[in-house]
Amino acid sequence: MGIFDKLFGNKNEKEEANEDKKIFYAQQDKNMEEAYLQAQQTFKYFWRELYWEYRRIVPAQDLAIVKIPFKQKVDELEEPIVEHMWINEINFDGEKINGVLMNSPNELTNITIGDTVSVWLDEISDWLLAIQGKTYGGYTIQVLRSNMSEKERRNHDNAWGLDFGDYDDILVVYEQREHPENLTEHPMAKNMAEKAREFFKENPNEIMTIDENGNNMLHRESIAGNKTTIDILLELGADKTIKNKKGKTAFDYAKQLNWEHIIVSEEK
Repeated sequence: MGIFDKLFGNKNEKEEANEDKKIFYAQQDKNMEEAYLQAQQTFKYFWRELYWEYRRIVPAQDLAIVKIPFKQKVDELEEPIVEHMWINEINFDGEKINGVLMNSPNELTNITIGDTVSVWLDEISDWLLAIQGKTYGGYTIQVLRSNMSEKERRNHDNAWGLDFGDYDDILVVYEQREHPENLTEHPMAKNMAEKAREFFKENPNEIMTIDENGNNMLHRESIAGNKTTIDILLELGADKTIKNKKGKTAFDYAKQLNWEHIIVSEEK
């Protein structure tokens, strides 16, 4: 055995291939962890779009789903079984995300398709929005697409029936490239400003009506990042000091979700 073999070992091709696989999967795990974090940090844009979608008479979205890692402990296994599955019919109160399971589990027996689900924001692993056939979000999907050939990506996208675009350039809001200002505020907030002012003037009780979580209109608009509507509500006398059942004001949620345009305005 030569000196270099003694120092570094004499690995055969199979051992080297196994090491390459380990490195690849370790990087994949790291990329997926980063994707989970990005999805959690940008979920606010998903919710803002969905918040306005619920107000539309004619739907604009093709798809709005959230991915969650569901777990089940099995006695004979050290680690719990984990399956990442999608939910739809999404709602969000600033704390927890609620929805309905779309998938049938492959291994889990503690949940089934159609079950109502409620999780904290930092528990989700992805979100995906599709408008006019184009996707927004989908961070974990883009990690998978990044390791596909061009042909595989085409087949993947055709199977979904969606345009996932560039896996290195993930968009989070509609017409983001054409109108980067949409990252700051949803265009409907501005376009509907006068109608909103008129509505709240004619229906002042709506300003202070609270839901089951103790959130009033100011809370809900802050969670959705709608500064234009917030300004109108404050102009018409909304009380920004009111706290919900969790002891939080509307501004607390703006800070929690990092809606910078609201935070900057409030702190002036």
